[in-house]
Amino acid sequence: MSRAWTREEVEATVADYFHMLTLELAGQQFNKTEHRRALLQKLDQRTPAAVELKHQNISAILIHFGYPYISGYKPMGNYQALLFDVIADRLKADTKLDRTALAAVKMPATTPLIKDFEKLLEAPPQLKYSARDAKSANYAWETKQVVKRDYIGREAQNSSLGLAGEEFVVDYEKWRLSAAGHKKLADNVEHVSKTRGDGLGFDVLSFDLNGRDRLIEVKTTSFGKETPFFITKHEVEFSRNQSDCFHLYRVFEFRKDPRLFSLKGAVEKHCHLDPITYQGRFS
Repeated sequence: MSRAWTREEVEATVADYFHMLTLELAGQQFNKTEHRRALLQKLDQRTPAAVELKHQNISAILIHFGYPYISGYKPMGNYQALLFDVIADRLKADTKLDRTALAAVKMPATTPLIKDFEKLLEAPPQLKYSARDAKSANYAWETKQVVKRDYIGREAQNSSLGLAGEEFVVDYEKWRLSAAGHKKLADNVEHVSKTRGDGLGFDVLSFDLNGRDRLIEVKTTSFGKETPFFITKHEVEFSRNQSDCFHLYRVFEFRKDPRLFSLKGAVEKHCHLDPITYQGRFS
């Protein structure tokens, strides 16, 4: 049976993670391996794998707080209550991370020039759920005063980022169709949120290789693949009514190494939807 992490170990690990996250949000380079080596010296004979898992636990908790997480540390649940408490206390006091995160989500974005989209598409995150995680999270929220900044929600309101992501998808769709030998279809790809107005339920009109319409709603983030996204009630209903041709394209890590995954059909088949905010989560 593994030994429980002490408060001193948890605080050191959270402090190191927050340092790396602040650097990443500020666009500064850092070496994860060097950080891990330095951190291990402060811990009681923990393994690199144990530290990696703890970092993934931190990512999962930060998402609950509406914060971004470090790219590469995939969110992982089943975390200890002590970790939640330490993170909550740290977020209240860490004004530097607060300022850096706010600046990051407000930063204007522009469409990157990419000629080869071959490695752009990835598989979507797997939908998962843990009753234990939900119970632990609800208990923590009810028993501890938490200040939630919701930077993920603030980023979703960044119209510059949203527009750049849509233009990026238009470029990708034209490349996809042209690469498959359908230049005529590629020429007819339309950025409908610009040409016809926002509110249709989708942003880009494209086509399957057989010529059938592909109605694409684009959701863009500068953060990791598992970052939740916000979707309107109208968009959810549209995805149900047009399930045969609706696709949600989730563009992620947009500012650094843009990639995307696609969710076809009704959105609720692929993720958990908050019934009030319509925030789509994969865990």
